[in-house]
Amino acid sequence: MTEKQKLHQKLWDIANNLRGKMGADEFRDYILGFIFYKYLSEKMLRYANKWTEPEGYKYNELNQNTKEGQLILDEVKKMAVEDLGYFLEPGELFSTMVMRGNGSGKAKFILSDLAKVLTGIEQSTMGTDSEEDFENLFEDLDLDSSKLGKTPEDRNELIVKVMEKLDEVDFEMDNPENDVLGDAYEYLIGQFASGAGKKAGEFYTPQEVSAVLAKLVTIGKDRLKNVYDPTCGSGSLLLRVAREVKQVGGFYGQESNPTTYNLCRMNMIMHDVHYSRFDIKNEDTLERPQHIDEKFEAVVANPPFSAKWSADPLKMNDERFSPYGKLAPKSRADFAFVQHMIYQLDENGAMACVLPHGVLFRSGGEGTIREHIIKELNYLDAVIGLPANIFFGTSIPTCVLVLRKQRTHPEHLLFIDASEHYEKVSTQHKLRPEDISKITETYKAFTNGSWEKDYTGELEEKYSYITNRDEIAENDYNLNIPRYVDTFEEEEPVNLEAVAKELKELDADMQETDKTIANYCKELGIEAPF
Repeated sequence: MTEKQKLHQKLWDIANNLRGKMGADEFRDYILGFIFYKYLSEKMLRYANKWTEPEGYKYNELNQNTKEGQLILDEVKKMAVEDLGYFLEPGELFSTMVMRGNGSGKAKFILSDLAKVLTGIEQSTMGTDSEEDFENLFEDLDLDSSKLGKTPEDRNELIVKVMEKLDEVDFEMDNPENDVLGDAYEYLIGQFASGAGKKAGEFYTPQEVSAVLAKLVTIGKDRLKNVYDPTCGSGSLLLRVAREVKQVGGFYGQESNPTTYNLCRMNMIMHDVHYSRFDIKNEDTLERPQHIDEKFEAVVANPPFSAKWSADPLKMNDERFSPYGKLAPKSRADFAFVQHMIYQLDENGAMACVLPHGVLFRSGGEGTIREHIIKELNYLDAVIGLPANIFFGTSIPTCVLVLRKQRTHPEHLLFIDASEHYEKVSTQHKLRPEDISKITETYKAFTNGSWEKDYTGELEEKYSYITNRDEIAENDYNLNIPRYVDTFEEEEPVNLEAVAKELKELDADMQETDKTIANYCKELGIEAPF
């Protein structure tokens, strides 16, 4: 087990041992919230020490009751709010609160002071550029919740235990080359998602799927002006895109669930994304889009599958939907999200999103929208079928749509059937590194190849197929993958002579068995059953 894996396991053990009877999704907000508080504290301490140590002080030992101490504190606060986006006094640091709570054999009561500290972090940003990024960030850490214990003393004891255990963990924050804490945070989010059932889809896209989307939208690029996810959940997909390139200028996202929105902002900060480089909003993307005037070089998303939305006829006046002539059905918003993302996609941009398989062939309004995307806009570049049971909380088969406004081969589309390429881990299917590589390398081969306008044919037998827009039109814009990728496995021919011989042998055996039974019945003086 690597050091990173040991850290992951240690944090997960802390969460499991201390959550009591709470469900994984319930305790998630507490353990992740306190890890975040520890991160902010340690980052504040390291930042402040750069200014106080040359003056002969360690920040956590600074006496703010003296005139000199208060002057230093005021100066550090001014710089910290500008550079870090927040501020913590020495007495508010995580390690200081642990020391206060760790009494001789019995936890001292710190809950009320701890609540003030968490509120104080948010308040330290008021009136500054980072205010929106820290506003209500700790609102899900309800320290008075009966889920933590029946009495205030019980709740205090549990919280102190959690903080003591976390205080023992070294997050290696002095190592700029190794994002230990960010990786650990992502690991915990994934672990909590695996135990959250249907709720998991609200905040987490499996890392393997995130990797596929991220690689598809960054092919040929090492820098991105910006990246956008209209249903960003915990932000894991946005952060995964950043791993594929040297630099991302800005991270943009929208999330309707307030708890998940808080988790996303924490996740950004934990991955050392400066508050000035991310803009995450808490609103319904389809009803109240918050970045509507922006265009994005990379767009990635895992929208909620077949979610309900208003489908208000007035939406036909909305520039996102009006060119298509139809709205997505009220009971299935899948294509509404696609239309929204297309509208936000920059001219040189790439878009990849996960959707339920039904978007490929359903008729009605969805069929009209699908035809418009292919026939009129000509943005669809590839359709990729993923394995079933790959997402937490649902076993339905899914697909990835890849769209570009500037396509390498505007007359052709690529189909990939990756539905049988996975490993089974417990009850889930999981893409392996080789499965992810096969998808991306196949897509690269398609974009790098040269094809005649009327060309159609297999790129790889039983896996990928290149079609043209004429063939798509002949199929009435039905994109069901088996129409294009032939995965039919011919059955072995049946040897009729061998089958006949086997039947004769079985018949002979049955006759012998009947004779044996008849003899037993005769001995017992009963009638044979045949």
